[in-house]
Amino acid sequence: MRTDGDSWDIVTSVGLTALGVATFRALETLDPEPMIHDEYAAWFVEAAGEPHFLQKLDEPAAGTVGLFGRFMGVRTRFFDEFFAAAWQRGVRQAVILASGLDARAYRLDWPAGTVVFEIDQPRVLEFKSKVLDEHGAVARADRRAVAVDLRDDWPAALTAAGFDPRRSAAWSAEGLLPFLPGSAHDALFERIDSLSAPGSCVATDDFGRGMDQRHFDMEEKFFGPNPFGNLNVHDLWYDDARADPGDWLAQHNWSVHRVTPFDLAATYGRPITDLPAELPAELLDRLRRASYISAEKHR
Repeated sequence: MRTDGDSWDIVTSVGLTALGVATFRALETLDPEPMIHDEYAAWFVEAAGEPHFLQKLDEPAAGTVGLFGRFMGVRTRFFDEFFAAAWQRGVRQAVILASGLDARAYRLDWPAGTVVFEIDQPRVLEFKSKVLDEHGAVARADRRAVAVDLRDDWPAALTAAGFDPRRSAAWSAEGLLPFLPGSAHDALFERIDSLSAPGSCVATDDFGRGMDQRHFDMEEKFFGPNPFGNLNVHDLWYDDARADPGDWLAQHNWSVHRVTPFDLAATYGRPITDLPAELPAELLDRLRRASYISAEKHR
């Protein structure tokens, strides 16, 4: 369970979920027709040595990906394309909030002069940098790690690292929102807004609101074992009151676009058409109400 001011490394608590997502990015990369390419993800899984995820990586042809893994491929591609669209509009600052084991600073073709800021817990960033350095990885942008908790004064740490609020920026909050208390969740968007010059953009995924342990139990019943092994992700989420991200942005001078994971999967040529026929309507409705949100601040 979460506590105020809790922290983690890459094999505990919230950090372990980042390792799980990296595992599924590595598995998607091994697919004969992958939606994304992340050759770095497997390095993190191997270096962490967590048995559950190592086993998944060792058995890529044994049906280990499942629905969750397919959604991770869709999610990763969505955010990849979000950043590409931003730099095509001339944006040269990117901020990856709760960056975890995200290797976009290394694997995307950033234009010259782009600065990528990665914000996360100190021990997570230390682990990532150590693994990348050991493999001799070279960033394709000016990568700047910002070790700070998103519940604290991260704008001060970000600006100290060289972020310029007078210039447009692309912000991502991928797989983050349910892990924040309601107050920090709402403050996150307030701070993004205050730091964003016109022409800035933000992307996030909205999938956790209204989900409880009953939904997790149903997912395991119909979709197979928990992809995170013995970790109950629901124990790490907050379910207190918070603003709807898309609605909040729309009310604060941002143009907002929403798309469902099902629509994205179809767009990417990987439609999800094999849901169990006996899936309860309640769970199906929750899955279909999940959305990916992108928004641009009006000029």
